[in-house]
Amino acid sequence: MRRKKYLDERLDACGNVNLGWLVDYAAEQRGETQQRTLDVREIFGNDNPVHLEVGCGKGGFAVEAARRNPDINFIAVEMARNVIVSAMELAVKENLPNLKFLMGKAEYLEKFFPENSVERIYLNFSCPYPKETYKKHRLTHPVFLEIYKHILIPGGEIHQKTDNMKLFEFSIENLSQCGFKLKNVSLDLHNSGFEGNIVTEYEKRFSEQGFPIYRLEAVNPTK
Repeated sequence: MRRKKYLDERLDACGNVNLGWLVDYAAEQRGETQQRTLDVREIFGNDNPVHLEVGCGKGGFAVEAARRNPDINFIAVEMARNVIVSAMELAVKENLPNLKFLMGKAEYLEKFFPENSVERIYLNFSCPYPKETYKKHRLTHPVFLEIYKHILIPGGEIHQKTDNMKLFEFSIENLSQCGFKLKNVSLDLHNSGFEGNIVTEYEKRFSEQGFPIYRLEAVNPTK
């Protein structure tokens, strides 16, 4: 993807919703240990529940979810600066005090979110990494699920949506093996009668092309 014009300036202009990088990758390459625990109460000025979207894209889901749920604090994570800048600008335009953004990769979440600090995690149309050799990059691989288990509260939930059947099957298998309890599993979300769904950009595109949308909820086991 071509770097967007004035990208740095545009990111700086979103300072009120931009929490910065999850990790300083240059420092990581130098072998420096990093730990920056987020103080969510200080960030939002309240003790409301925290919901986390991993891979927020252009922010349509996060913005709508924050608009519908003013008593929930939302943090949206995206590793592509070219993409997250659009999400941040949308959030600034909507002036939502309960939505912030972090730039970075999901594998670093455990370093920055305290244990038992997140009520819900959303995985919306994550990259399926279809090649078997890349399966460790899938956001429902056990490596990531152990991170989610650490930062989720006991009984906290993962909500996943995807158009990719193989990724969905992969997710169900791994979530079950890692001790998550599955509920509200749907093989065709848009014909399931489910209420309150927020349609993402990818979801609209895939649905219009005739692809079924798969959805599940997974409950974090009590510790």
